[in-house]
Amino acid sequence: MTPYTPPKNPIRYVHVDDQLIVIDKPSGLLSVPGRGPEKADCAVSRVAAEYPGALTVHRLDMSTSGLLILARSKEMQAALSGLFERGEIEKTYIADVWGVPDPAAGEIDLPLITDWPNRPRQKVDHETGKPSRTLYETVETGAHCSRVRLTPLTGRSHQLRVHLAEIGHPILGDELYAHEAARAAAPRLHLNASAIAFNHPGTGDHLSLSLPAPF
Repeated sequence: MTPYTPPKNPIRYVHVDDQLIVIDKPSGLLSVPGRGPEKADCAVSRVAAEYPGALTVHRLDMSTSGLLILARSKEMQAALSGLFERGEIEKTYIADVWGVPDPAAGEIDLPLITDWPNRPRQKVDHETGKPSRTLYETVETGAHCSRVRLTPLTGRSHQLRVHLAEIGHPILGDELYAHEAARAAAPRLHLNASAIAFNHPGTGDHLSLSLPAPF
């Protein structure tokens, strides 16, 4: 197993107020602590070192970069978690995938479940999988790969990665789900949480944040 070597660069803050924080999580950094002291370094621990009491609201895969929301109180954590559960937080991801999707846009509707013998892998299971839906739109094409905009309508673990691989267009650099050529095509997973929008539970203001993909 590859040793955990998180990036050393400091956390980049995209939005900070007295109730919540949004950061740009780098690829290679865990969102929350992993098992064992060697995996204690993570996004929430780094933020809590600067903003004591910061709490996890949701997660991004270690290999995925982009916008991550943290709460500054248990009340705000509960409020933000409620927004996620009700689908009231709009999330947009940018990914580079192998090949050219045909059709160029559509919905992937494939139920997912944990592949227990091969954790942390997930798999499609039409009998016991949980409903999982992803909208995709091709925004750019090249000789061997395409850039797509992804909108997850559900929030399953590894959903975007499994869905894209299942339709024959794995995300470049994906060590779990891509075939060898796609895995070798990029030095990291080319998946970035690029935009997020929601109504701030504390102020009622509409908060809309976006970042360019770092790859």
